[in-house]
Amino acid sequence: MSANATFSQQTFADSLKLPFPLLSDFQERKVIRSYGVLNEKLMVSNRSFFLIDPQGIIRRKWIIDNPGVTVVYSPTLLKDIEEIVGKK
Repeated sequence: MSANATFSQQTFADSLKLPFPLLSDFQERKVIRSYGVLNEKLMVSNRSFFLIDPQGIIRRKWIIDNPGVTVVYSPTLLKDIEEIVGKK
């Protein structure tokens, strides 16, 4: 889920060859706010990742405290996700 527009999410998903959609909460940001990751001052979401199973249960969340300094590597996230969902 992102505060970015849908086309931006699709471009990012395509670049990672993700087999699932990434969702956009642009413009109202209701979901981001309910997950507690909306920066109300800037109206952007804090960098975070949630792994939600088919039953709607959050299995893991990653919240990046300092996105200007902390680099998130897709292979690391994907490895964690694969371990959680039992792919490896």
